Formats: sequence, C-alpha cells, structure tokens
Amino acid sequence: MTLPADHPVIPAPKVGVLLINLGTPDAPDARSVRRYLAEFLSDPRVVEIPKIVWQPILHGVILTTRPKKSAHAYQQVWTPEGSPLAVHTRAISQALQQAMPHVVVDWAMRYGNPAIAEKLAAMKAQGCDRVLLAPLYPQYSGATTATANDAAFAALAAMRWQPAVRTLPPYHDDPAYIAALKTSIDANVAALDFVPDALLASFHGMPERTLHLGDPYHCQSVKTVRLLREALTLPVHMSFQSRFGRAKWLEPETEATLAKLVQEGVRNIAVVTPGFAADCLETLEEIALRAKEVFLRQGGENFAYLPCLNASAEAITLYQRLMSRELSGWID
Repeated sequence: MTLPADHPVIPAPKVGVLLINLGTPDAPDARSVRRYLAEFLSDPRVVEIPKIVWQPILHGVILTTRPKKSAHAYQQVWTPEGSPLAVHTRAISQALQQAMPHVVVDWAMRYGNPAIAEKLAAMKAQGCDRVLLAPLYPQYSGATTATANDAAFAALAAMRWQPAVRTLPPYHDDPAYIAALKTSIDANVAALDFVPDALLASFHGMPERTLHLGDPYHCQSVKTVRLLREALTLPVHMSFQSRFGRAKWLEPETEATLAKLVQEGVRNIAVVTPGFAADCLETLEEIALRAKEVFLRQGGENFAYLPCLNASAEAITLYQRLMSRELSGWID
C-alpha cells in the first residue's frame, strides 16, 4: 500500500528496556539537594503521613535544615563525572546496551534527572512500541519499586499512543542474583589485605509499620541473606541503615550492629549492601565512611566496604538474564 504524501514518518518498531534507579541531586550543593529532597520527600509512597500534617513539617523544618547537611555528605562522594548513582547507573545502561544490541536500553531516575517521563517519551520517539520498565531494586518495596512504576504509569497516562509495557519483578532470590553477589563478594574479599571474621549485609531501612501493612521488603531482604549464608563461607550478619525521623524502623540497625559485633569479638569485618544495585550516597558515605568510623571507634581493627555490583561483568550477566527472561515473546 502506498502511503499518502503527508503521512508522518514512523520509526521501525523496537523493544526498549528502561532501567530505573532512585535519584540524585544535580549537584552537591544545598540548593540542588533541597530541590531533590522536596520531590523525594513529597512522594506519599515514601512518607506515608497525611499531606496536611507532613507538608508544614517538610517545608518548615526539614527543607530548611537538612539540605546543607546532606550537601556536605554528597560532597564527600561526588565524582568528576557527577553523582556516583548517576555515574554507575549510566554505566550499567551502556554496558547492557552492548550486551543486548537488539533492544534499546536507557536509564532514568525516579527523582531528579533524567526523569522517567522524559526517557519514555524519547524511547517512544525512537520507535519503541514495547517497553520493559526495570526498577533496579532486588527487594520489592512500595517506596522503591512501586513508586518507580507509578511515575512511569503517570507518564504513560499523558501519551495518546502508548507503548505496551511490562515491569521487572523483584529478584531477591533469583539464583543469578545470588550467584552475582557471591562472585562479587568472593573477588572483593580475596583482594583485601586482611581476612574478615564476618560479613555484614546492610539494607536500606524502612519504617517498621510498612512490614505490618504488607510490604514484602523485610521478608525478601531476610531471604536474600539466608541464601547468601548458604552460598558463602563467611558468617553473614544482617542489619538496616538510613533511619530518618522518630518512627520505629526495621531492626537491627547497622551502626548498633557493628558495635555489638565488636563486643562479641569481631575485629575484622567486610560490609556489603545487597539491596543497592549501584553505589550511592547511602553506601559510599553512610557505610564506607561513617559506619567504618563507628566500627573502628568501638575497637574494631579492620573494616572494608565491598562495592555494589555496579556495571561489573557479573552484574551485566545478571541483568541480561533477567531482561531476556522478562522480554520473552517480545524478542527471540
């Protein structure tokens, strides 16, 4: 059939994979951090307090005091290429694109830039009529996986011609994920100049009420640790970091756990963060710097932070397997 002369150019159909991570300020200064925190902490998935109560607290107290402190923390880990989370997520996207040249791979942030809506529009313009949304969170939480999907669905709601979409499920117990963690941990431990007495797996904290409300994050984190214990020879302990506010949070808390381990005779420790796909403020500043200081101050002798999977070979093998499985029927 001959198309009319004024028919718009339509790109050949493609399949897309959009990797999604949490987000980061554009720069390590108070103004950028304030803008980022305002978006992040206004998400009802993140702070489950009625807006009429929360917004005065957010704008009257938190956004006037926290940005300067957080900006200082970001300055400790910022790289010449930018935010560590953005640098590593971009590298993952680029490496996965090379491993999967038959699909369009891109990346976005739930908060900050590049925005999910912007990247979905770009993928649609490239001809992606089928898109796999892939939040890079091994363990599911409403405050991470769900809100990333929410933002994507909101962007789709504004499109007249939507692509078909699928979403990546949590992969906390996937054998390929556990194998990737084991390979990475073993290699990083072998490169240390000391032998750890134990390994601590630290996960991002969540308010305890999220567990009682049905969020599977705690249970999935516990299962990841159980599988790591079965896969590794080192004793593996578990904790939760990044507490905020006065609510009761999941326990045990990371810094308290490190102090307790020293009291129990652990003098040499390695810490891994299996809930994070890429290194970021919470891993590089909170664990590699602050948690290390706590451990050594309590009497520990050697502390090592083991990096996230980032864009390592084992990570790309993992993501290629996960994405290929979820794209079954869309690609060969």
